[in-house]
Amino acid sequence: MTTKMQAALLDDPKQPFRVASVARPEPKPGEVLVRIKASGVNPLDLKIRAGQAAHARHPLPAILGIDLAGTVEAVGPDVAAFRQGDEVYGMTGGVGGIQGSLAEYATVDAALLARKPSNLTMREAAALPLIFITAWEGLVDRAKVQAGQKVLVHGGAGGVGHIAVQIARARGAEVFATGSAKSAAFIEQIGAVPIDYNAMAVDDYVARHTGGRGFDVIYDTVGGATLDASFNAVRRFGHVVSALGWGTHALAPLSFRAATYSEVFTLLPLLTNEGRAHHGDILRQATSLVEAGKVRPRLDSRRFGLGSAGEAHSAIEDGSAQGKIVIDIEE
Repeated sequence: MTTKMQAALLDDPKQPFRVASVARPEPKPGEVLVRIKASGVNPLDLKIRAGQAAHARHPLPAILGIDLAGTVEAVGPDVAAFRQGDEVYGMTGGVGGIQGSLAEYATVDAALLARKPSNLTMREAAALPLIFITAWEGLVDRAKVQAGQKVLVHGGAGGVGHIAVQIARARGAEVFATGSAKSAAFIEQIGAVPIDYNAMAVDDYVARHTGGRGFDVIYDTVGGATLDASFNAVRRFGHVVSALGWGTHALAPLSFRAATYSEVFTLLPLLTNEGRAHHGDILRQATSLVEAGKVRPRLDSRRFGLGSAGEAHSAIEDGSAQGKIVIDIEE
């Protein structure tokens, strides 16, 4: 049995990755050993690499990579949900000192995993966990989106945004999404009414699409001034949720509507070990929706391997990515 594996290591912030042979981990009680086939890249990975994500602390040197898809290689004690050969995916590490997915293997808390959707490739599955969990926690856990509601997603063509649009649609909502003019066709393709935020003021699109009443649920994936705008676009007794509500915001517009606000911090279960089983539950919901043809991630067509992980990060940093970037671990 092999005791080594290849991994992309980051020794210091902002430095290139270094591919090296390191010890292969062994599963402890409650863990499974996953042979990683693909590693999804998120903007958060770039912030961690740059040393700019204090909320996602990951002491270096370390193996980055938050999302993975792969095959169960071995099962530790006290694991009944998975067996060797199962195809799985999850948001499993790359923060809090937990080994990430830029490696051939990882030991993973079984509670964080779900079976991979049968109609997705490993690459597609690796693109999904963080963005789906973030979208689901906002729309379903916090806002409790329902059929017949009018839902506005800010950044509807982005990673979390395009999944939020599809989840809201799957739950029977009428969905609108802000984006640039060039993203309008894609937003329409996934079932939302596009709103060009450069061409329409908040009052104008609230008037056009809700008769001035406001949206029942607003999911902000942008933060800053966009979150402030959300407080002016929500209806009375409506709900605003954000995945980027870290700034200073005036709550008066929200208060005058008797509306509510909540925040999503997707990393919390990884960082605190609290609520991990819920992430596995959410991904099982993802598998059901994907297999029903109601949700599908958008992938950038370019291919990267462990040795070109830095180039994969650059494809996000330079704004050229058309969909999620995924790194092939086993080609």
